[in-house]
Parts: sequence; structure tokens; C-alpha cells
Amino acid sequence: MEHFFKNIEAAKVISPEIEYSEYVALDLSVTNSELQNHKLETAQDYEVFIQNQLDKKEGKIMFGGYIENRNLYKRSTVFKNPDIEERNIHIGLDLWINEQAPIFAALDGKIHSFQNNTALGDYGPTIILEHQIADVKFHTLYGHLSEVSLEGKKVGDAIQKGQQIATLGLPPINGDYAPHLHFQIIIDMEGKFGDYPGVCSEKTLPFYKENCPDPNWLLKIK
Repeated sequence: MEHFFKNIEAAKVISPEIEYSEYVALDLSVTNSELQNHKLETAQDYEVFIQNQLDKKEGKIMFGGYIENRNLYKRSTVFKNPDIEERNIHIGLDLWINEQAPIFAALDGKIHSFQNNTALGDYGPTIILEHQIADVKFHTLYGHLSEVSLEGKKVGDAIQKGQQIATLGLPPINGDYAPHLHFQIIIDMEGKFGDYPGVCSEKTLPFYKENCPDPNWLLKIK
């Protein structure tokens, strides 16, 4: 599967005028001891932290998070409650930018589904596209969007690569996070509509690594 995606021309899904040379890697994993030196509890805390990191490193977008074990989700019962195994491993790629940046389709395809996932810590407004290349069908998910991004959409609408499909949402509409795009590749939607797990448990990680391969195989951020 890696070879398949790496043979596809690189795609930009957010603010395409920003060069990859202006992207800065962000580590939000539990192993990053530097995070302990910052008060990171609210969306506003993360906005300040991310902006300070961008200013310090002279970047415009921070990226990262695929297969990253994070403490970020403990505040939400979507991911942690007594009735479920805790989900804390991120299986998409996050692109952080503190503005309502425009979002673009990674590839030609059609609208598979869309929905506003309104729980605290969830995606907020979400769009999922379906793609077919040769005999391979797969999907791309765009999460943490603005509410207006869902207006006028219809399942089955044709979408062209590079077409603007949305804008980023702001907290609390976007699940109450600092503004960022959650971008994810999904092979099998498993019958889900407008939503698909973007965070998994350690127990289910082997399945999700297969069903949700590294999004950077498609974006090709250096």
C-alpha cells in the first residue's frame, strides 16, 4: 500500500500557497517531556503554544501526529470513559494553523459523506471523500472544519483534486481544539457515514495501521 500512495503525485490539502519548507514538525506525544513545561489544558492554551512554536521556528504550519500516543484526549468521554478501552493513539495527520485556512481535496473523487460530530473532543464538522484509482478504492477524511463547510454538500457530488471543499473551524465548533485539519486515509469505511475513528487504542492499533495508512504517503511533506 505504501508503494501505491507514493506513486501518486503529491497533494496539498491546506493553504497551498504555503510551501512545505515553511512546515514545522510538532510532537504532541506522551514522550515529549517539553510539553510538561507548558500549561496545555484548553484550546486557547494550545493556540498560544502552537503560535509560539511557529514564531520561534519561523514556520507557518505545524504538522505531525500519525501513530502518536497523546494525552490530548483524556478530557473527552469520546475517548476515555469506564465503559470503553481508552483511545489515545492518533491515526491521522494534523496540520495546525491558527486561522480559518481553506481546505482542498487531495484527489479527484466524490463526496462519500459528511456530518457535524458535535461531542467535546470529536471532529466537529467533517467531510469524507471517496476515491478510485485503478482497482483501489479508498477515502480521505477532513475533520475540524467550519459549520459553513457542510452547507450545499450532497453525497455523490463530484470533487476535483485541488478544489476547495471547506475552511477550518474554530473552537468550540471544531471539537474545541486549536484550529487544525485532521487529515486521514481510510481504506474500508466499515459502513460508517460522516465519521470514522481518528484515534484508536493500543489493542486495535494493528488493524487501524492497515486500514488507515500514513497520510504523508499522499501529502509528501518533507
